Amino acid sequence: MAGQRSVPRRSGTLRAVVPERDPLEFPLSSSLLTPRMAGVLERIHRANRPAFHSLTPKQARIAYLMGAEILDLPRAPLPRIENLQLPGAEGPLAARLYAPSEAAGLPVLLYFHGGGFTIGSLETHDSLCRQLALKSGAAVISLDYRLAPEHRFPAAVEDCWAVLRWLAASAQTLGLDPHRIAVGGDSAGGTLAAVSALHAREQGIPLALQLLITPGATAHADTASHKLFANGFLLDAAGIEWFFSHYIEYHHRRDWRFAPLEAEDHSGLAPACLVLAECDPLVDEGIAYADTLRAAGNAVQLELYRGVTHDFIKMGRQIPEALQALDACGLALKEAFDR
Repeated sequence: MAGQRSVPRRSGTLRAVVPERDPLEFPLSSSLLTPRMAGVLERIHRANRPAFHSLTPKQARIAYLMGAEILDLPRAPLPRIENLQLPGAEGPLAARLYAPSEAAGLPVLLYFHGGGFTIGSLETHDSLCRQLALKSGAAVISLDYRLAPEHRFPAAVEDCWAVLRWLAASAQTLGLDPHRIAVGGDSAGGTLAAVSALHAREQGIPLALQLLITPGATAHADTASHKLFANGFLLDAAGIEWFFSHYIEYHHRRDWRFAPLEAEDHSGLAPACLVLAECDPLVDEGIAYADTLRAAGNAVQLELYRGVTHDFIKMGRQIPEALQALDACGLALKEAFDR
């Protein structure tokens, strides 16, 4: 059933490796999708928009921005929204603070937007961050980290780490609680959140939660789900390779800062909430990362939404599973900050 938790929260059967699946057992057709999801993909197909991998990075950023909120929920009003400049690894970075109240001492989610490390911005994820603030009751800081190919790996990682360290030391200057911090992100931003949680452990920064929405976790796009959903399911194989080639050299892809499954030690990490889409090339590595975290003794909540694709959480105007996922994210953050 769409939106149903496939694994009980903080429990479930361990699967310590990427699941083995025979693609022949899963027909590549729209029958895998919910009717709403299939309709969205059909409308996208009829629009005949150029694929990102056929564009330059600058063109792709404009295209992503132009389409980012067509399916997303309207931008919800909030009592506090501030544009900020925060200290990145090599200079100030733009960021945006969203708060559901003017109260002092709110917990805070440091959020990293998706976009394959190459596209995406504060604007493309503005609606999503507003929803996370509303649903969780926490403040959200969205970070405009440096993008490839102008700034290749590990520039984005270093920016995220620098701002996380600053926030842990200085959140009170924004009226936020430095002792209740979470990290989160979607897609590439989910990868950045996962590696930030690993970094936080090494730096002695206690995190309340790592919120990983359809994250990447492996070094190479070689799992069964990458083959199964290689074409026609929104995020395709050519697009993934286009993003990766702009961001990182092939021989660096086993670096855990790019592929968190490659880290030597996953113990002692912040509790994790993973939000995954069944019809997503990244779903197998998301499941594998959840199992790896759980096997290492971490608390893990896995939310698997049936019949939807990558980026579904930003389709709240059309996809009911997006609303369910936003509620789940908000609840996971509330519970984490209340522990």
